Amino acid sequence: MRKRGEPKTPTQRVVSMADASDRGTVADEELLRAMWAEHGGPLLAYATRLTGGDRQRAEDIVQETLLRAWRHPEALDPERGSPRPWLATVARNLAVDGHRSRQARPPEVGADALSLVAVPDHADRVLESWIVTDALRTLSPEHRDVIVETYFHGKSVAEAAASLRIPPGTVKSRTYYALRALRLALTERGVTA
Repeated sequence: MRKRGEPKTPTQRVVSMADASDRGTVADEELLRAMWAEHGGPLLAYATRLTGGDRQRAEDIVQETLLRAWRHPEALDPERGSPRPWLATVARNLAVDGHRSRQARPPEVGADALSLVAVPDHADRVLESWIVTDALRTLSPEHRDVIVETYFHGKSVAEAAASLRIPPGTVKSRTYYALRALRLALTERGVTA
């Protein structure tokens, strides 16, 4: 049974606690819990209608609405009456602002649009590989072997030296001269750096 002078609703009761000189985190938490208990369900239903059924956006709007109510405790003053109209107005303004901001950006693309993306054309890579293969044929066998071992097989200088049975220094010098000869052969074929 309610005593004389006691606020009517849980939110109003907690607001009077939160209006005390020290706004501690306990009073803040109790205020938010009481506001959610009293207004959360109807506010979420209203926000869901405002967002066209998008539950996640509606929950974000309700959360932001309750946060703004916490920041403006004067809106929850028991003398002003029920805070629900104020909460509904804030929720509506947030939904309108969100809609306007989405309209200002380019439209978001769903997964259906990704199915229409063209598959990359590998013709250029095939043509380049033919040109490189043709240019490699113009190199001496020693230079070609070093390029194949180091670049195409990805071996280190020591691994290529062991594979080709030549000293590592020879691998380094042959690689240098082979790359120069390959660059010249590719330039002759119209490939530029």
